[in-house]
Amino acid sequence: MLAKAMSYFLLGLVRVLTGAQARWYGCPPKAEQRIYFANHQSHADLVMIWAALPEELRSITRPIAAKDYWMKSPLRQWITTAVFNAIYVDRERSADQDPLDPLIEALEHGDSIILFPEGTRGHAQEPQAFKAGLYNLALKFPHVVLVPAWIDNIQRVMPKGEVVPVPILCSVTFGAPIALEPQEERHAFLIRARAAVIALREV
Repeated sequence: MLAKAMSYFLLGLVRVLTGAQARWYGCPPKAEQRIYFANHQSHADLVMIWAALPEELRSITRPIAAKDYWMKSPLRQWITTAVFNAIYVDRERSADQDPLDPLIEALEHGDSIILFPEGTRGHAQEPQAFKAGLYNLALKFPHVVLVPAWIDNIQRVMPKGEVVPVPILCSVTFGAPIALEPQEERHAFLIRARAAVIALREV
């Protein structure tokens, strides 16, 4: 009950601050298993893309959350667990666990996920090079639909070093799905996936 109330509160707050406009440019919102992959410039990206999804898709879509940031305080941990149903990942590979293991488990259970293939936040106009995770998941789950997304302006809502959000109109543009081609090698696929995200900036 408390998690549901917090969900509505955060949804309202995000929409007041950003507008949280969703632009379905290349595909309709559809309840099918998907990997949404987007540019990453702010810790608020997770909240923004979650808020942009229709309610029926939010309930089946789990964002990826960096464990070192989102588990820093009990409140952050509770919000990402109880409200967002996030998947925690370690950004550093350890000897005993692959960072993709929690994502693989979620996809095996039929969840959709929100992924930021850069791995860490970037501060340039264009995304950093994509890491191999998206390719590895596409290879392992060929039936899951890969949907690129461009998150616009969210880094200006909470500039680095500020503690009070600034209302700025933001949007998430969802593009046409891409697929891993037969025999396509990793580097070529990741370049193509990154280009699909960047192309949505001009839509």
